[in-house]
Amino acid sequence: MDIIEILKAILFGVVEGITEWLPISSTGHMILLNEFVTLNVSEEFWEMFLVVIQLGAILAVVLLFWKQIFPFHFREKPVVQKDIFVLWFKILVACIPAAVIGLAFDDVLDALFYNPWCVAIALIVFGIAFIVIENRNKKMTPGITELNQITYQVALMIGVFQLLAAVFPGTSRSGATIVGALLIGVSRTVAAEFTFFLAIPVMLGASLLKVVKFGFSFTGEELMILALGMIVAFVVSVLVIRFLMGYIKKHDFKVFGWYRIVLGIAVLAWFAFA
Repeated sequence: MDIIEILKAILFGVVEGITEWLPISSTGHMILLNEFVTLNVSEEFWEMFLVVIQLGAILAVVLLFWKQIFPFHFREKPVVQKDIFVLWFKILVACIPAAVIGLAFDDVLDALFYNPWCVAIALIVFGIAFIVIENRNKKMTPGITELNQITYQVALMIGVFQLLAAVFPGTSRSGATIVGALLIGVSRTVAAEFTFFLAIPVMLGASLLKVVKFGFSFTGEELMILALGMIVAFVVSVLVIRFLMGYIKKHDFKVFGWYRIVLGIAVLAWFAFA
């Protein structure tokens, strides 16, 4: 395998690991990176890789939050934690809007919106949303400060916001769900945790869909690129998630809003004059 392709796969893994959890759009950054650093693969493999590489990042959530998401514990005797089962039912409810639209219109959405212009606009719009909502919430006390306070209705509302990310790349799945959660009175920490957990079934489902559409006839080089990207994304995600959970205890999300706006403007300028 060409050493250059190995380095490219590592780079994509690093970008995925950083941007999957910070609310700045992993898919948007991957699409933009592909404009400058292109993997020597087929278009079909690239479209699958763009989604499936996120499984590496998802495994970081499983590792870091295992005690909060696994309902069975074995000490002296098996223990079933009903509150974790309830949490998973709420997560599945939140998945419904994106799952329905994704299954029905996956190819159409890819063709219409997976381009630098839509990415740039989504970056700017949701960047503004972060700043506006954080300014509004500055003097407000969140109504939901624990995961178990999220109701099925609130979970569904967050799921509707996640739908925006399924439709418009550049919105950011984590960004959309966090913005939605903040808007309806969820604290930053709970919004981030629920977003992390919501990613598990969403990305497992999306990855399975992409792999089935691609088929299982991988070349050795394609398997190496995919595996390397996922492994790097996993390692980087562990570090980024730990950073983010510490950061939001003392800071708001406005810095990410400004970053999105600046990046979106830069992208528009680049493609307007390129």
